[in-house]
Amino acid sequence: MDSKQAPVVECSKYTKRVMLKTLLGRSDGGVGLIGQRVVIGGWVKSSREIRKQPVTPHSVPAQVVSTKDVTCSEVLQSRIPLLRSIMKVFGAGEYRVREKINVVFQPQPSVSILQVSDGSCVPSLQVLVDSALATPCQVMATGTCVLIEGMLQQPSLQGKHVVELQAEKILHLGLVDQSNYLLSKKRLPLESLRDCSHFRPRTTTVASVMRIHNALTWATHGFFQDQGFLHVQVPILTSTDSEGFSEKFVVTTLLNKGKNYDQISSTENAGVSVEAIRASIKEKSKKVEELNRTNSNKEALFAAQQDLKKTQELVSQLESRQKANSGVTIETRKFDFSKDFFVRQTYLTVSGRLHLESQACGLGNVYSFGPRFQAVKSESKKSLAETWMVDVEMAFSELEDATECANDFLKFVCKRISEGYMEDLQFILKRIDQKVMERLQLTLSSSFERISYAEAIEVLRQVPGKRFQGKIEFGVSLTEEHESYLVDEIYKKPVIIYNHPKGLRPFYVHLNDDGMTVATFDVVLPKVGTVIRGSQSEERFNVLSSRMEVLGLQKQQYEWYLDLRRHGSVKTSGFSLMLEPLVLYATGLNDVKDVVPFPRSFGRANN
Repeated sequence: MDSKQAPVVECSKYTKRVMLKTLLGRSDGGVGLIGQRVVIGGWVKSSREIRKQPVTPHSVPAQVVSTKDVTCSEVLQSRIPLLRSIMKVFGAGEYRVREKINVVFQPQPSVSILQVSDGSCVPSLQVLVDSALATPCQVMATGTCVLIEGMLQQPSLQGKHVVELQAEKILHLGLVDQSNYLLSKKRLPLESLRDCSHFRPRTTTVASVMRIHNALTWATHGFFQDQGFLHVQVPILTSTDSEGFSEKFVVTTLLNKGKNYDQISSTENAGVSVEAIRASIKEKSKKVEELNRTNSNKEALFAAQQDLKKTQELVSQLESRQKANSGVTIETRKFDFSKDFFVRQTYLTVSGRLHLESQACGLGNVYSFGPRFQAVKSESKKSLAETWMVDVEMAFSELEDATECANDFLKFVCKRISEGYMEDLQFILKRIDQKVMERLQLTLSSSFERISYAEAIEVLRQVPGKRFQGKIEFGVSLTEEHESYLVDEIYKKPVIIYNHPKGLRPFYVHLNDDGMTVATFDVVLPKVGTVIRGSQSEERFNVLSSRMEVLGLQKQQYEWYLDLRRHGSVKTSGFSLMLEPLVLYATGLNDVKDVVPFPRSFGRANN
C-alpha cells in the first residue's frame, strides 16, 4: 500500500530558513504544508495579544522565616525539642512558631499573535508565541526582528489566514525602540518615508514596488540576452560631455587638498560659502565654551581656540575679497584641473550612448545598464540627479530598427510583469492605482501610434478650446502637459514621436535630408510621459564635424569618438530607457523618489 509522502519545505540555501514566499506563494496558500516544522525569519508588521484563562493566586509556605523580628527563645524552641520542653516547664513563654505566608501572583498566561513579513511576498505569516516562550513586550512591537522555529498548523482563530505557525523556539530577537522607530506609526504617507529610506522596504507598498523594480531589471536583461545582445559596461567617470549641452556633475579631488588655495586660480572659487563658514564658527565657539566649562585639558582647549581663530580669519579674508570684487562672488572661481587626479576636467556620465557606440562598432549589438547623472536643479516628481538607464546600440542599424526594438522591448517587460507578479499587481490595484492592469494590457495589445514632431505640433494646435501652458511652435520642446494630452486624450495609447528639430537633440544624431530635423524618436506612455529616447547616429565624418563646430564643442574632447568615423564608419542606432518612469508606469505611483531605494534629487542626499 503506497503512503502519500509529505511535501518537503525548501529552505533558503544560505540562510537556513524558509522564505515566506515558499509557504504562502503556493496555490493552496500553504495548507499542504500543515504539520511541517520550519524556521522562518522576518519583521513584525502588526500584533495583538490574547489572554488565556486567569490563574487564581495560591498560597505557598515560606521556605524562610518571616522578616519580622524573632526572639532567640523562639528560634531555640523550634529547633531543639528537649530545650523546648524545659522552656515550657519553667514558663519561659508560650511557644508559637510563626510561619510566613507568601502570596505569589503569577502573570496571566497569554498568546502573542504576530503578523510577520520577510519581504519576499505581499502576505504575512501569522505566528503564535506563547508567553511562556517570550513575553508579549519582547515580541509584539512593530519592527521587531524574529527568527522562529515552529510547526505549521491550521489557524486557531477565524480570519484571512489559511495556515499559521505555532512557535516552539525563538532563535533570535531584534528589539525595537518604539519611541524612535518611525514605522511604529500606522499608514504613513510615502513622502514622509523619504527621509528614512533605510526603513522603507519594511512597508508593504515599498516592498511590492521593489519586487517589481527587480522584475523589470531582470526582464530587461532577459530580453536583450534572448535577442543576442552583449551586456557591456560603460564608464561612470568620463572626460566627455555625452550630450554636448547637459548639466553635469564635475568630479575633482582638489577639495581634498585642505586649505592650499594656490591650486585654485584667482578668477574662480571652489564653491566655499561664507554662510557655511559662519555656521561653522558658531559650532566651534560652542565647543570652546564647553571645554572651558568642563575644565578639560589645556591642550584640547588651546587647539579648539586656534581652530576657531583661523576660521574667523578665513571669513574675514573672504568677505574682504568679495567687497574688492564688487559683487563677484567667490562661487565663480575656477579649479586648475591640470593639478587634479585625472589632469583634466572630468564628469559623472550623463549617457552611455557614445561609449556604447564604440563597442557596437566591434561587437555588433550591445547594451549597458547603469547609473547616469544630471545636475538639473528641478523638484519635478519625475526628476532625479541619479537615474538608472538602459542604453542600447546596434551596428548596421537605422532609426526604424531602433524604433522596432524599443517597441518590442516595452511589450516584453510589460508581459513579464503581468504574468509573473500578479500578487503584487493585485495589491497595487487595491491600494494605489486601479488602472495599473488596464495600462499594462493597453501596452501589450495596442500598436503604438507613430507621428512626427511636426505632426504632433499641428495636432496640438488644432485642439479646440484647450489652452496649454507651454508654447506650441516648431523648435520648442514638447512639455509633459503636451505629451500627456497626446497619449491620454487624443490617441489614448502609447505614442512614438520622431524626427525632432536638430536644436533639441544631441550633436551626434543623424541629420535628415531636410537639414532641419534629425533622426530621433521618443516613446511616450500614458501617465508617465517619455520613457525612451532613441536616435540614429551620424555616420558621416564631415557632417558630424561641422555640427560640432556650429555648437562650439571642443573637438579635442571628442577625438576618440571622431576616430570611429575616420576608421571603418558604420550606421548605428539605439536608445536610452529611463528605468524609474517605467517603474512608475508599472506601479501607479506618481513620484520617482518613491520607486528608488535611495533617491538622489536636488537638495536631497540623506544617506
